[in-house]
Amino acid sequence: MHGTVDLRGAGPEVLAGVLRLNRAVEEKTSVLDGAALDRLLAASCDAPAIIGPGGEVLAFLIGFAPGADYASPNYRWFCDRLARFAYVDRVVVSEAARGQGLARRLYARFEAFAAGAGLERVVCEVNSHPPNPGSDAFHAAMGFEEMGRGSPAPGKTVRYLVRALPGAGG
Repeated sequence: MHGTVDLRGAGPEVLAGVLRLNRAVEEKTSVLDGAALDRLLAASCDAPAIIGPGGEVLAFLIGFAPGADYASPNYRWFCDRLARFAYVDRVVVSEAARGQGLARRLYARFEAFAAGAGLERVVCEVNSHPPNPGSDAFHAAMGFEEMGRGSPAPGKTVRYLVRALPGAGG
C-alpha cells in the first residue's frame, strides 16, 4: 500500500504506525492508545494518512465537524463559539518526512472535505506551553490567525487558531 488512505478503514499495521508516530509527539498532541484511536476515528469526519512506498505511515490528520461525539475541551471551545467549522484534532508528520509538504497535502484534502460539506473555516489549537514553534510557523504560513487562548489541562496552554476557507461566507 502506498499513497493516501482513510484511517477509518485502515488495517492494523497502518493503525499501529499511527500510534507510533503519535507517541513521538504526544507532548505536542496528546497520548493516544488503540482504544482512544478507535474512538477518535469513529467520531471523525475525515482521517487521511499518507503511506510511504515501504508501507510506513509518513503523516496523518484526524478531523471533526460540528456535532461530533467528541469531548475534547479544545473541540468544545470551538463548538461554543462557532457553527460551521472543521476542526483539526491533530496532524502529525514523521521526523524523516518533514519538509516535504505532507502536512499541506493533508490540510488541502481536509479543507476540500470541509468546503464540500458547506463549512466556512478550519480551526485547530497549537500549544504555547509547552511550545510548539514548528506548528506555530506552519499554521502562520498557512494563514491561520489566533482567535483565543486557553488552558485545557494542567501545565498546557494553547492558542486557538482559525482560517476562513476560500469562498466561505463567514
